[in-house]
Amino acid sequence: MTAIAFDHTATGYRIAHARNLAYAAKLAYGEPGQVEETAREWGFDRVRSFEVPFTQPFPLEDTQAYTMASDSMVVTSFRGTETKEIRDFLSDTNAALVPNPGATGRVHWGFSAALDAVYPDILAAVQEFRTNGQSLWFTGHSLGGALAMLAAARSHFCDGMLADGVYTFGQPRTCDTALASAYDDAFTGRTYRFVNNSDVVAQVPPEPLYRHVAEMKYFDADGRLRDKPPSLLGGFTDQVKGHTADMFAPGADGIRDHLMDAYLARLDAAAG
Repeated sequence: MTAIAFDHTATGYRIAHARNLAYAAKLAYGEPGQVEETAREWGFDRVRSFEVPFTQPFPLEDTQAYTMASDSMVVTSFRGTETKEIRDFLSDTNAALVPNPGATGRVHWGFSAALDAVYPDILAAVQEFRTNGQSLWFTGHSLGGALAMLAAARSHFCDGMLADGVYTFGQPRTCDTALASAYDDAFTGRTYRFVNNSDVVAQVPPEPLYRHVAEMKYFDADGRLRDKPPSLLGGFTDQVKGHTADMFAPGADGIRDHLMDAYLARLDAAAG
């Protein structure tokens, strides 16, 4: 894995910190031994991995995550999933909205169930590791981004812990307008949702039933990082440019842009 240096005293938004948390999201795809070894290289001396398997007909194999801690920072990262698997997971048969535990609004049933399986263990680890008021961060890619956002919401609304930052990459929509509004009020200046150009997963489930939370950080077709997508006409032009970037696979941009490695390449360039 690319060498990175965590600033354990980081606060607020910085692109270098976003890049580090993206690599933490990537690490969630690794085996527990790799997770522990890399986390310790990053300066985190306490590491705990979580894996809860599911049985059919639930459409996911498991929920995987890890929590790493130092004397200054605690980070929880959730594993994502393959593009096809998450698109199946977001199908109509799994997309019912259910009440969100401890807060106003409603949330995607599948995301809520996937988080339910692992959240008590994550909460216990965070409370055990966070002994001197360390900063608290959540991150994840794809499905992992949805779970990171919902875990942050649950830890605040149910357990009184307001995360210092939530950084997600290729996150699908997770909830209704009521929960998105309550979340945005609580997490203003703390949540950053990165979207890479035509990423198809960031466009589902459909509006208006589902809503994204703020605040978006958008990579355009040229890899420039913007605070929001271009205007309607400019956005259409940017999308077309992305979709036609590969003359041998036109239209494949939506899947290619969703890959974790695509986000890392964009963030590597942006961080200089």
